[in-house]
This record gives sequence, structure tokens and C-alpha cells, in this order.
Amino acid sequence: MTVSSAENIVDDATFSLSRLAPLEAILFDVDGTLCDSDPLHHYAFREMLQEINFNDGVPITEEFFVKNIAGKHNEDIALTLFPDDLQRGLKFTDDKEAMFRRLASEQLKPINGLYKLKKWVEDRGLKRAAVTNAPRANAELMISLLGLSDFFHAVIIGDDCQHAKPHPEPYLKALEVLNVSKDHTFVCEDSVSGIKAGVAAGMPVVGLTTRNPEHLLLEAKPTLLIKDYEDPKLWTALEELDKQAAAAKPAA
Repeated sequence: MTVSSAENIVDDATFSLSRLAPLEAILFDVDGTLCDSDPLHHYAFREMLQEINFNDGVPITEEFFVKNIAGKHNEDIALTLFPDDLQRGLKFTDDKEAMFRRLASEQLKPINGLYKLKKWVEDRGLKRAAVTNAPRANAELMISLLGLSDFFHAVIIGDDCQHAKPHPEPYLKALEVLNVSKDHTFVCEDSVSGIKAGVAAGMPVVGLTTRNPEHLLLEAKPTLLIKDYEDPKLWTALEELDKQAAAAKPAA
């Protein structure tokens, strides 16, 4: 990508987010978006699959993890890993989640700049929801460990919907629960599956390049790609959003 084309993407993103003014809400994925949890998931899958001699005992690679596991609902993962035995696959993913929760309790870390963005959201009185394909036990644990239990007005779980991400239903349900408009809301996501869900729900998506390759995320058509919540591109867009909101207010 050339410097000029990268600048154009930033300009387009700033314009796309500023059109949301006045902003009503931000919807957040959890894994990889609030916290850098994918290495823990990868480790748990790799160790447990090796124990059962999956792939002839050869450890799964990060490429395999990104393509087949990251951001996906456990039922889809179970079908991928155990296409001929869904029940075994579901039992395996349940056991893996228990291992993940043990690891997360000791090692979970927030995405850089998360608490800076949290303050920005709270200062403006915006509504917020967590929207995730993770099991509820995982989501609630991660949110609690990050000190965000009182931050979110709602937590939407893929299991609570007829369709999980990449279907838009979880994000549409979040809009309904918060009673906000898609025209005044944006999404933060880190996976192809999640970005597709947010875009399909009709909202701009800020994509984070936490672990997934940038070229794959771009194929899902995020409005903006950032490294983390300290990224100047994000704050340029949010400053413009603030300006647009101020300009739209009637004079006293």
C-alpha cells in the first residue's frame, strides 16, 4: 500500500465515523478487542489437540488457528476439527474453554489504550455493549478480570442468538437492547468473522490488528484499521466526531 492510499483510508475513515454524530453507542467484541487473549486460546487448542494426536500429533500453527478458529463460534470450530463427530467436538471445546479460563485468570492483559477509550466513552455518556461469540462464562470472566463489569450496559453472547457471528444478528440484538440506531453507532472488532458481522449489521467497524493479518481483515471491509486504542488514527477520527457533534448542537 502506498503512503497516499494509506492517507486516503484514514481520511475516508474519519469521514465515515464523523457521519455518526451525534454518537450514541460503541459495541465491542471481547477476545482480541478488549484483551489480547488469542495467544491463550491458541496455546490451549494446541496443547489439547496434541494430546489426542490431532494432525498426527503435529502442533497446530498460528496460521491454522487464524484460519479455522479465531473469532469463530465453538459449534463451527467443533465441526471443523471433528467433522464426523460433532458431540465429541463440542465436548472438546467445552474442556478447552475450561483450560482457557484457568490461563486467563493468571495471564489476561488489556489491549493498549483500552482504559483511555473507556474514559472517552464514559465522559460522553455513550451506551456500550460487549458482543461476542465466546461462551458466557469466558466473556464474563474476561470482562471481570479487566474491571469492566460495571462498564457495559449489556453483554450479547452468540449462544443467545439464533445465528452467531459472522451473521449480523448479535450486533442487531445489541442495537435493540441498547435502544440505539445503527446510524449513530460503531463497532470495535479484531477478527474477520466479527468485522463481517458488524458490516452486515450496517455499521462502520474499527478493526484491530491484534493478532490477525491485516490483509485478511481488510477483505472484511472495516472502516478503519488500528494497531490498538493508542493509535493516532483512531483519535483523529474521534476528534472529528466530537467536532461534528458540537457543530450539530443548537446555539444557546
